[in-house]
Amino acid sequence: MNEELAITVGAAARAARVRLGLTQADVAERVGIAMEVYSRMERGKVLPSVTTLRRLCQVLRIGADTLLGLEVEGLDAPLEEGVAEPAPGEDPPRLRRLVRALRALDPPQLKAVSQVVHGALGLLRR
Repeated sequence: MNEELAITVGAAARAARVRLGLTQADVAERVGIAMEVYSRMERGKVLPSVTTLRRLCQVLRIGADTLLGLEVEGLDAPLEEGVAEPAPGEDPPRLRRLVRALRALDPPQLKAVSQVVHGALGLLRR
């Protein structure tokens, strides 16, 4: 493996992810890889396959030249307030993180959280 290239790809991926206001878990889920694999990729420990590289470019909204370090495309420029607008029909990052956390709960825990949320919503409507 070319370590310099892996570090370049990882740094570009991280910069693009941060610019979009996404978590590593968000990107991994959208790309279709394990979060641990994506984390290793960002740290320059592994290079993506060609298929994964293509999906990374789509998800991170950057060109392959930028991801491979052949061209710099303004990765340091933050988007408005550091958070990208979700694509039409897509949930915002905060909601996706909440859903991921809820999926990890067992049924009694989920029921308890649901009761708390419904109670809080009732208070907000007053």
